[in-house]
Amino acid sequence: MEADENASDQRAGRPRDPRIDRAVLRAANDLVRQHGYADLTIAAIAEAAGTTKPAIYRRWPSKAHLVHEAVFPSGENTSLPQTGSLSDDLREMLRRTAAAFSEPAARAALPGLLAEISADRSLHTALLERFQDGVWGALRQRLVEAAERGEVRSGVDPAALLETIAGATLMALLIRDTDHLDDAWVEHSAELLTKGITP
Repeated sequence: MEADENASDQRAGRPRDPRIDRAVLRAANDLVRQHGYADLTIAAIAEAAGTTKPAIYRRWPSKAHLVHEAVFPSGENTSLPQTGSLSDDLREMLRRTAAAFSEPAARAALPGLLAEISADRSLHTALLERFQDGVWGALRQRLVEAAERGEVRSGVDPAALLETIAGATLMALLIRDTDHLDDAWVEHSAELLTKGITP
């Protein structure tokens, strides 16, 4: 019945029901924490969310797209506040990246997501676009503005800096005996990055 209603909504041009979106995202987040990415199925998500597989596939083209949005949601946590300082911007970027990657659902999903992203270039592009709309895109713009003011040395590649932040965060979580990165790690990493990009 729900699938028929959604199909009717699509044909009539009415917007999709945000309650279904929220239920599916919540179910995907819960289930990936419980079972991991490899054993997670769209059928299980649909059952937990009280909807159908076709309804989910109308919203997300694949399990990877859905899980990525479920474990890395957009919103306040993916915005970058105006700190007034490039070093503070970097510090906040590191703090938010560490918090996002430390979430139990993200830790459970990342191995499978990374494998799928590396094998599917279209998926890689689509998921990067989600990050560009949030904190990564904001930091990129701050770097461009800082370079114009002479606060960043010439030749600094914003994309490389973003990759360094994400890579350092992932590696630290992998090799340290902890499920989160503390303020000391953020401060030290921010100092290293700031020294690396300033004149």
